[in-house]
Amino acid sequence: MTSPESEDKNKEQKGRAIVPKELSEVDKLKKELQEERSRSQDYLTRLKYLQADFENYRKRNEKETTEIVDLTKELMVRRLLGVIDSLELAVAAGKKSRGKKSLLSGVEMTLKMLMRTLKEEGLDTIEAVGQPYDPSKHEAVECVGSKGEAEEKVVEEVRRGFTFKGKVIRPSMVVTSARSVPKESDKEKE
Repeated sequence: MTSPESEDKNKEQKGRAIVPKELSEVDKLKKELQEERSRSQDYLTRLKYLQADFENYRKRNEKETTEIVDLTKELMVRRLLGVIDSLELAVAAGKKSRGKKSLLSGVEMTLKMLMRTLKEEGLDTIEAVGQPYDPSKHEAVECVGSKGEAEEKVVEEVRRGFTFKGKVIRPSMVVTSARSVPKESDKEKE
């Protein structure tokens, strides 16, 4: 049997053995915590670099988009310079000549040139007269009565409408026909 003294010594030795184990466990956890903090700091640094890169990308993309839009506008203006030249020539010819035919002819040629240039860019006119009324393409400014029409149709175009690459950018202002509705008498006779 063991004496009470030896039991105390055993407990003391066990206690000493436990203390270094606990300390090594705490040191291990501290080391792991430090590694996780270091990893977290590394991720945070990477995230900041990614955010800065993205911000630079966004600014560069906006700048490039603006440059493309400006270049497109410049190309369009360059194509329209010929139209300006033709209009200036037509005005000069109109001032010099007494005949209005030459002025009218010059302006008509210039209008055709302008319309051709815009058509090449994607502009189209909306066909209106004789077509069924379509509120997405036409804006009715007047409605006149018509007999025998089954549906509302465009009978006159007041202002031409346009589409750009299939999208309506200005509806046609039109006069439409409507079926005439028989009027009821104000008072029915009994």
